[in-house]
Amino acid sequence: MALLEVRNLEKHFGAVRVLEDISFSLEKGNILSIIGSSGSGKTTLLRCLNFLETPNGGTITVNGETLFDANDIATQRESEVRKKRLHFGMVFQSFNLFPQYTALQNVMLAPELLAAEKPDYRANKKQLHQEIESRAAALIQRVGLADRAGNYPHQLSGGQQQRVAIARALAMEPDVLCFDEPTSALDPELTGEVLRVIRELKSADSTMIVVTHEMEFARHVSDRIIFMANGLIEEEGTPEEVFDHPRSEKTRSFLQRPAIF
Repeated sequence: MALLEVRNLEKHFGAVRVLEDISFSLEKGNILSIIGSSGSGKTTLLRCLNFLETPNGGTITVNGETLFDANDIATQRESEVRKKRLHFGMVFQSFNLFPQYTALQNVMLAPELLAAEKPDYRANKKQLHQEIESRAAALIQRVGLADRAGNYPHQLSGGQQQRVAIARALAMEPDVLCFDEPTSALDPELTGEVLRVIRELKSADSTMIVVTHEMEFARHVSDRIIFMANGLIEEEGTPEEVFDHPRSEKTRSFLQRPAIF
């Protein structure tokens, strides 16, 4: 059974239909890259998966549990949405780190807020804090920034900030880690830093969805590729199928463009 199943997902903004009949599945430990021109619906799809947007139709299932069903209002209650977001980690284009906190504190913040909601938090506050700090330090080391744990965001390069953002997303132990153009705000040298971390996560059996304009990265790291156009999945397949033997004229036209999309 697939870890993630999306069926007939739709999203409309008024009369504008941004996503239409989106269906796909993702196996545990796989990387799915989503490519396509600006405005094709890629980011909106990620925002729907993370419940930052509410779909107008379709279902989202993780590990056999239906997290969202447009026909079941019980799956859309705000009290439940916060819990469902924990299934997905999100890494944004612009890092979104808190400037008043160090790299380590940025990674610790969400787990500590979640721990504070537990009934036994007061009795075990010191132990929980130590456990969270230890795990955050391990994640900072995992992304290659152990020597920068005490630095504030303004003391870090863009690539380093994005690596902290990846560690922060991992701290919540999501089922699926989602990246929205994680290198779009970086120069080529810093882009390489971030892509290396994502490659290493693949070897660690993380399950990921990556919206990207880095075609070579998508070709060599992904297990599956989705090409979106006009809110639809125009083509889906292995990297070899999509890049070397595209069936759609829209896919062929997109892939013939220059490397920066």
